[in-house]
Amino acid sequence: MNGYQLTFYTEHSRKHGHQTVCEWLLHEVRRLGISGASVINCAEGIGHAGSRHAAHMLKLDDQPVQIILAVTETEAEQLLEHVRAENVHVFYVRFPIEFGMIGDDVPYKSSKHFSLFGRSAE
Repeated sequence: MNGYQLTFYTEHSRKHGHQTVCEWLLHEVRRLGISGASVINCAEGIGHAGSRHAAHMLKLDDQPVQIILAVTETEAEQLLEHVRAENVHVFYVRFPIEFGMIGDDVPYKSSKHFSLFGRSAE
């Protein structure tokens, strides 16, 4: 399938309303019925204004975050249109990609469950 990789770049503490931008985006992704999003917490980065952003041992407020999605053209347009309508301050990249699933439809299920004490909990 052809579509787009949408990657949003923000900081851990950046807010939109009462939620972080990351929480808000994930909520909207679910609301729009888009399947699959990955959130990556980065060690550091340089923002669009040229300032350095980094995670510090005791303070993660300034930690850079990426929200990555593989979406169809329609899904990309819907999400970007909604982000614009809500006037969310966030940088994004849209890149054309090919994506799909490989393998069986059945999700992997582990046959063994372990307790904290190392005994099988079946």
